Amino acid sequence: MTANGRKLTHAEQGTLRPTMDNNSNDPMRIFDNEKVEAYDQTDLSFESLSGDAFETPTSTKPHRGLSARHIQMISLGGCIGTGLFLNSGQNISEAGPAGALIAYCVVGVMVYCLMTCLGEMATYMPVSGSFNHYASRFVDPAFGFALGWNYWLSAVTIATEISAAATIIDWWKPVMPDPAWSTIFMLLILAINLVGVKLFGELEYWFAILKILIVLVFIIIGICVTTGGLGGDTIGFRYWSNPGSFANGGVGTINVLLSAGFSFMGTEIVGITAAEAKNPTKTVPRAIRNTFWRIIFFYILTIFLLGMCLPYTNPNLANTDGSAATASFTLVFLQAGINVGAHIINAVVLISVLSAANSSLYTCSRTLLGLAKDGNGPRFLSKVNRYGAPYWAVICSSVVGFCCVFVSIYSASVAFVWFLSITSISGFISWWGIAVVHIRFRRAFKAQERSLDDLPFKAFAYPYSAIVAIALTTFIIFGQGYISFTPTFDGVTFVKSYIGLVPVIVWYVGYKLIRKSKVVPLVEVDFETGRVTRLDIEKDNEEDVKYTWYQKILAWVA
Repeated sequence: MTANGRKLTHAEQGTLRPTMDNNSNDPMRIFDNEKVEAYDQTDLSFESLSGDAFETPTSTKPHRGLSARHIQMISLGGCIGTGLFLNSGQNISEAGPAGALIAYCVVGVMVYCLMTCLGEMATYMPVSGSFNHYASRFVDPAFGFALGWNYWLSAVTIATEISAAATIIDWWKPVMPDPAWSTIFMLLILAINLVGVKLFGELEYWFAILKILIVLVFIIIGICVTTGGLGGDTIGFRYWSNPGSFANGGVGTINVLLSAGFSFMGTEIVGITAAEAKNPTKTVPRAIRNTFWRIIFFYILTIFLLGMCLPYTNPNLANTDGSAATASFTLVFLQAGINVGAHIINAVVLISVLSAANSSLYTCSRTLLGLAKDGNGPRFLSKVNRYGAPYWAVICSSVVGFCCVFVSIYSASVAFVWFLSITSISGFISWWGIAVVHIRFRRAFKAQERSLDDLPFKAFAYPYSAIVAIALTTFIIFGQGYISFTPTFDGVTFVKSYIGLVPVIVWYVGYKLIRKSKVVPLVEVDFETGRVTRLDIEKDNEEDVKYTWYQKILAWVA
């Protein structure tokens, strides 16, 4: 309260925080969102805070252990996985080479728009909970609650990847039952996430390098195959003419949109890692800018080459059994005379699914950590161990994933299909939420007459980037289930298509009814708690200037 009895707005309260100090050696100056633990978006005043409310208990604060190279490779590694290695051929079979290329281009543009929206908020406010926390702070606590728990549903993805890993190993030789492999992998991933973010970042760094290398090798081989550089016929655009560029017309292209979107799932992990990055004002923007070119190079070029090397009528291209022997990459390797291609791809896919499971447990645990800090989850989930890992959040997320794994003991392939349906929609809902929150972020920024120069990174083509992202995600979410209505209504397909919408609606409506939350007024949005300062930006800029030209090239590449 002020001297005249007027209640302070959130923005005004932020400027009065007693912990701010321009001294660069002051530990309170570091990007730290935990100064006010009891953050309530609907009603907050100094009288409601205890004297120690501005202190940060060490037991609830994650460590900033991710370096620039970790962030760069995590951003790229999150884009390369089973969706590219196993599903790309099926997409070409469904839509044809041109149809699949168009679908991947559309989703690629959408993902880049989303990443710039998230990057602008994450670099300005690198906090635990990322976009789920932003939803509570900039829009409505109910919106943040629903988005947070919806994103946590990706814990099911852990089961998806672990089940797939067991199936992949069986392709070589059934050595142990699927439950045994699942248990081993689950315990291994659990141990990695309990040790701390440095080990996670280091493993994901090398996993990403391996995936990048195999894609680079494929691109070189694909160019040689289609140009006749390996001694065979020059293929060129032969298969674009016969059997044709499109399969199933425009319908086939629409069908591929959801599958292509699933291939890109995980790119938002850059925003989540910002809370544990050493210098998010530089590493996060650089990772986002480079993601655009890497999406073009690794995804668009790969799909383009696959469509040139293989006709969409190839019976093995659909890869209905999910085997590495009929994966699109393997088929191109066989055309090049590399008979061990199936074994190479199977090994890379195995590493990819384990990397995806590892990343899923990381993102789920950090989401729970953010929910707990915002008061949208049990408080004990915010506790971290001496390594900075939120151990209770990790354990709870792994238990859910572990249970889902054992649901699929008797039929891992069937479970993979159902888990894919749930997590795909959940991911698109999160993407839609990111764009909505960003528009609200900018509107509040303008309403409080703040300067855009305070933003370390600005979203590309705002507001059009957010509008495009909202439009495309909405279209995909509601349009991807149309096949359940034609030629006759199919109840099972309908449930698979829209089951992911049910939980988020229940969470949002339930929170509104129980907590009776309201939309946060634009002028009361808190832009101070956890934000970076000009001193932080200047310090990072000074460090960046010290890089030599070859160090800058290495920073761009890795």
